[in-house]
Amino acid sequence: MSVLDYTMPLLNGKDQDLSEYAGKVVLIVNTASKCGFTPQYDGLETLYQDLKDKGLVILGFPCNQFGKQEPGSADDIGAFCQKNYGVSFPMFSKIDVNGSDAAPIYDELKAAAPGVMGTKGIKWNFTKFLVGRDGKVIDRYAPTTTPESLKADILKALEA
Repeated sequence: MSVLDYTMPLLNGKDQDLSEYAGKVVLIVNTASKCGFTPQYDGLETLYQDLKDKGLVILGFPCNQFGKQEPGSADDIGAFCQKNYGVSFPMFSKIDVNGSDAAPIYDELKAAAPGVMGTKGIKWNFTKFLVGRDGKVIDRYAPTTTPESLKADILKALEA
């Protein structure tokens, strides 16, 4: 199974079949509106604008599991992202990324690219997973890894 074999609800409630992103390079990020890393939305949006025509798509998955830093409703999250960061990449409904209620896509991501020392759990908001055109996970990046620093890896994946 590929991480692109799932259908996930967008913030607007419509289901999005992730297989529509097959053949693209996908950056999957668990996000939060009230986190110290929230300004990374700027860098993510810049990456998306710079590389979407070359085949990059960024998928944002809001999550309230870390410090309750994503408490808002879908409407609140969407308005925040648009107003403060001009986010135009797909944003999905709030999910869990760890525990028994974790979204299956995140179980798949964590199994394909464990963290430091083989840990599977997501440590914090803005953990990033880079997925190649073939739907396979290329790498996992810590929350402290800035979107700008991913550009070389993304370009390499786009050329593959």
